Amino acid sequence: MITHTRKNSGTCSRSTTVTLNDDGTIQKIEVTGGCNGNLKGVSSLLVGMDATDAIRRMKGTTCGPRSTSCPDQIAQALQETLDLQKRS
Repeated sequence: MITHTRKNSGTCSRSTTVTLNDDGTIQKIEVTGGCNGNLKGVSSLLVGMDATDAIRRMKGTTCGPRSTSCPDQIAQALQETLDLQKRS
């Protein structure tokens, strides 16, 4: 199991903490800041999902005129965590 926190940029949320199981499935996601209820819901839906599948679904999502979004930031945190997991 690995836990990683990423500082978000370009969104209302400030950071995303990801915990992955050894098999690459998502155990927990916590987003600090942003739209609390929506992000709790999204995080809850992702638990148990393969991180690669979640990244594919959320990567590149935008929010209004912004080039990123909270789901895109979650995808980036997931990718960073997977990369760290592969190195360890």
